[in-house]
Amino acid sequence: MIPTFVITLREGVEASLIVGIIAAFLVKEGRRDALRQMWIGVGIAVVLCTAVGVGLNVIGEELPQQQQEAMETVIGVIAVATITYMIVWMTRHSRGIKAELEGEAASALAAGSAMALVGMAFLAVLREGFETSVFLLAVFQDATDTAAAAAGAVLGLASAVLIGFALYRGGVRINLSRFFRVTGLILVFVAAGLLATAAHTAHEAGWITSMQSQAVDLSWLVKPGTVSGSLLTGMLGLQPKPVTIEAIVYLAYAIPMGLYVLWPQRFRPSRRVEQRQQQTKATPAQNPA
Repeated sequence: MIPTFVITLREGVEASLIVGIIAAFLVKEGRRDALRQMWIGVGIAVVLCTAVGVGLNVIGEELPQQQQEAMETVIGVIAVATITYMIVWMTRHSRGIKAELEGEAASALAAGSAMALVGMAFLAVLREGFETSVFLLAVFQDATDTAAAAAGAVLGLASAVLIGFALYRGGVRINLSRFFRVTGLILVFVAAGLLATAAHTAHEAGWITSMQSQAVDLSWLVKPGTVSGSLLTGMLGLQPKPVTIEAIVYLAYAIPMGLYVLWPQRFRPSRRVEQRQQQTKATPAQNPA
C-alpha cells in the first residue's frame, strides 16, 4: 500500500502543480475559454495512460509463464530507469520548479499562445501518467495484497489532487524541495526492491542462472504476514531470504542513490552555475587576434 501511495502522490502532485499553475495563469489573463480545452486535454491524457496500463497487464496475462516472467523483468527495469530519472531530475530542480513553470507559462502567454499552455498541461499529465502506469504495474506484480496496493494508489492520487487544488487556490504552502526529497528517498528503496524483484523474475525467465544461493536470512526482521514485515517490504523493498544477485543489485542501487538524494543542497552546484557551464561548453573558443 505504501509504495503505490507514494508513487501516485508524488507523480500526482507534480502533474497537479503544473496543471494548477497553468489554470491560474489562464484565469489571471482572462482566458477562461481555454480552461475547457485544457481539461479536455487532461482527460484524454488520463484515458491514454489508463489504456496503456490495462493493455500491458492484459498482454502479460496472456503470455506463457516463462514469457510472463520475462515481461515482468523488462517492465521492472523500465520502471526503475524512469524512477531514477525522475528522482535525479526532481532533486536538481525541486527548489525552483514552481518559478520555472511560472516563467514558461508567462512566456507562452506573452507570445499570445494559450493553446501552448493547454499542450503543456496535456503533455505533463501524459508523461506523469505513463510513468505512473509503468510504476504501478511493476509494483502490483510484486505486491502480495493487490487490494491494499490499489487502495494506496487511490489514496495517493486523491491526496495529490487535493494538494494540487489547495496550491492552485493558494490555501496551502508546502516546501516542495523537502517534499520531493522525502518522497524521493522512499522511492529509492522502492526502486531498489523492484530491481531485486527484476533479478528474481529474470532468473525465472532463464536469463540469470548464477548467484542464486541465499545471501542472508532476514526472516527474523521481515516476518511475512505481520504489519512490520509489510512495512519493511513495502517501504524498503526487503525480502525475508534474498539470494546473492538480489542483494547485490539492491545494495548497488540503494546506497549511491540514497546518498545522492540526501546530499545537502548547499554542496550542489546552483542552477545558474550549471547554466553558465553549459553555455561555456556550447560557445566555441575564439582565437586571439
